[in-house]
Amino acid sequence: MNKQKNRLTQPWKLMMVAALAALALSACGNETNSVTKPSASPEVSSNVEKAEVTENEASAVRMFKDWSGHDVELPNDPKRIIFHGETTGDLLALGIMPVGIMKASISGAVFEERMAVVEDIGFPFNVEKAIALDSDLIIVANNDEEQYQKLSKVAPTVTFDTFATLPERMATLGELLGKEKEAQEWLEKYKQQETEMWKSLRASGISDEETASVITFYPGNRLFIMLAAGLPQLLYSEGGFKMTEPIKNSMSEGVGFVEISMEKLPEFVGDRIFVLTPESEEAKGDTKALIDSALWKGLPAVKNGYVYEMPINKASSDATSREWLVGELPKLMAKSQ
Repeated sequence: MNKQKNRLTQPWKLMMVAALAALALSACGNETNSVTKPSASPEVSSNVEKAEVTENEASAVRMFKDWSGHDVELPNDPKRIIFHGETTGDLLALGIMPVGIMKASISGAVFEERMAVVEDIGFPFNVEKAIALDSDLIIVANNDEEQYQKLSKVAPTVTFDTFATLPERMATLGELLGKEKEAQEWLEKYKQQETEMWKSLRASGISDEETASVITFYPGNRLFIMLAAGLPQLLYSEGGFKMTEPIKNSMSEGVGFVEISMEKLPEFVGDRIFVLTPESEEAKGDTKALIDSALWKGLPAVKNGYVYEMPINKASSDATSREWLVGELPKLMAKSQ
């Protein structure tokens, strides 16, 4: 499958760049040599120090094969990380503040203010800024091999799948950044929060057989059904809403979203409709036009009052936004109960 498929860009935000995927992370052998110190003679001490230096140097790096097949020598404890992708909040969940990011991807995000001082690497990736930041690791969600070769000359570079599931991404980043324990603990805590959220929603009267759909507009009067990124990942998680048949069929094709005509909307939408409100004034106008239309007012979900609006940039896929969504979804849906 072409990983560039279903990529949408906007001046204010790159929304869901195509997947570049899971890193198969395996540590290099760290075989050590035992040194016996029979005396404190200068010569023996010198040999011990040399052995220790050699051992430290050997353990300071490890090899990884990234999704694109590159074998990359990485530092064991990277400190100055550039993350160029759409799930920047994954790093925050692990307690990591990168030195450079794609700021267009966090515009309007729930954690935007926390990253105000982080350098903007831009979109496309600004290589000169990366050089100035003196990074020791670059994580990039892009399968452009020409760009990769340029970046790999600046610092060790790996590709990362921002379309992967939340558990997959966190596990990968945990291994990549030496935060395996933190990643596992975060996932366990989050899973408990998500389970409790669904129990609460079921107790409020929402049936486990109900379907849901997520829609949004992009400039040019382009209507999209969101499938496998951001809010839908939560809605369709274990214990969550069912998919309508057209959504299920589209998901089986492995795409993150699908563009449809207005006439197709009744076929795709479910018992509950979530509208991601865009930032573009043009797209906002198109959204309003739909909501004012007879077609929209005739939908069962609309008649039942089961329509929910949420800013598109808050409903992101990253770990930090997902935590926010788990807390926000019950409050949002309580308005229709």
